[in-house]
Amino acid sequence: MHTIQMRISEKNKLEKIIIVGDRVLIKPKTVRDQTKSGLYLPPGVQQKEKVQEGYIMKVGPGYPIPADYGYDDESWGGEEEEVRYIPLQAREGDLAIYLQRDAIEISYLEERYFIVPQSAVLMLVREEDL
Repeated sequence: MHTIQMRISEKNKLEKIIIVGDRVLIKPKTVRDQTKSGLYLPPGVQQKEKVQEGYIMKVGPGYPIPADYGYDDESWGGEEEEVRYIPLQAREGDLAIYLQRDAIEISYLEERYFIVPQSAVLMLVREEDL
């Protein structure tokens, strides 16, 4: 039996994570970071309003669309339709300003992340050169 040792890099460490539905995976930003566009939330605002910022690492498929069942088609137990989704506005690499109260904190490979529903995201900053 051979052991294959895979090196974990920034690119592949989140490969096995699947975000469900309308949620996003966010890596929190340190307080002293500032975006190139100049966006900066002072610590007072972050503590008082419970607003946080971080980078979107993974995005769920979106909001599921209900299947359109026709009454004239009575093929019970036939082929199931593939689930369709309305995609999210958030994209990987975006800077997200989000409400902390709706975030679920997790630790994965010794890194801290938050799983946040898109409804808790207040604003996105998309910098093309991230």
